[in-house]
Amino acid sequence: MEARLQKIISQAGIASRRAAESIILEGRVEVDGQVIRELGGKYDPELVEIRVDGKIISAPEAHVYYLLNKPKGYVSTASDERGRRTVLDLLPEIKERIYPIGRLDMNTEGLLLLTNDGELMNALLHPRYEVQKTYVARIATGLSEAALRALREGVKLEDGLTAPARVSVLETAPGRTRVEITIHEGRNRQVRRMFKAVGHEVLALKRTAFAGLSLEGVRRGEHRALTEEEIRSLYEKAGRQQG
Repeated sequence: MEARLQKIISQAGIASRRAAESIILEGRVEVDGQVIRELGGKYDPELVEIRVDGKIISAPEAHVYYLLNKPKGYVSTASDERGRRTVLDLLPEIKERIYPIGRLDMNTEGLLLLTNDGELMNALLHPRYEVQKTYVARIATGLSEAALRALREGVKLEDGLTAPARVSVLETAPGRTRVEITIHEGRNRQVRRMFKAVGHEVLALKRTAFAGLSLEGVRRGEHRALTEEEIRSLYEKAGRQQG
């Protein structure tokens, strides 16, 4: 069956759909020996030979889905040019070429999904679907009513006003306040920047939920495969039909 070239590459586990588009535009893809540099072409992978960086694309891998409780000290990428530890180092037994869905910065821990399903990955990250992400932040002092109101209504960052967040104070003690915040945007270091905008430095940050999934039963540094029901739920949240 014919499909767009970037979709074929994504389904083969080479890269996400967006990354596959960049690979094509960079001239790294050949179809029957001809370099393809334009998007939109459709091909039947059973009738043509497709190569990426000189290597023939094999049959699409079966899709796999994992939930990781990421510790601090790992970067959320498949590889790192600076030689830092990546989240894939925590899943050495996984043979498929998986990628994290979104990112947690090196000093943030918690829930991270990894998959080779590029279609689902891109959909869950698309702002249209407003997929919910919940974090627990630790700050040094309590939040004022004005700060709480600002977080709940949206705060102005250098890349624009944030969408309203759900915010609740979980604990207040001398020198420590724990705050739960739920957002649906995915800007770089967004939660840390939101707190900084209202006058607070985040001392520790953990993502506790993503797209309805939680860390229940998964200890720090460990992972588990998603259930069929969980995968089906992710497809529904991403507005997609499960293949």
